[in-house]
Amino acid sequence: MGRSGAVDREKSQNYDSRQDKMKSLRLDSAVAVARALGHPARLRSVAMLRSGELCVCQITAVLGLAPSTVSLHLRELKRCGLVAERKDGRWVHIALADESEARAWLETALAAVVDDPQLESDARLVDELRRLPVEELCRTGLDGARRTSRGGNTATRRKGRG
Repeated sequence: MGRSGAVDREKSQNYDSRQDKMKSLRLDSAVAVARALGHPARLRSVAMLRSGELCVCQITAVLGLAPSTVSLHLRELKRCGLVAERKDGRWVHIALADESEARAWLETALAAVVDDPQLESDARLVDELRRLPVEELCRTGLDGARRTSRGGNTATRRKGRG
């Protein structure tokens, strides 16, 4: 009997119930979401999206980072279920996820930085970007899109200097 009891105790110590696995998955998910929101560029990105869907090039213009870096940050947010993407031809649009669990995380994180000067500056730039043609912004960058929206054609300007 002594030997059989030792084997039974070993099995019970290593057994994971389905409920334990579900708790572990929830914990892993919470850690991944918290880690995703813990990076300034990702937190800035979700803050920008409070005002609605944005094209990846708009987010890139605000963050001032390389497009590949912004794509990695957005991929992490998508992996955690915090944002969703929609493709429209060449353009990829990002929006906050609608799931209640994601919304709860986002509301908590954004409440903690409600009066942050960087996020306020980002919001002003997002307002400006929403008035610029996305196609022009993606093609020429922020400065080029600003020039075009003001009626200045870069080719005309170059000729005039000449």
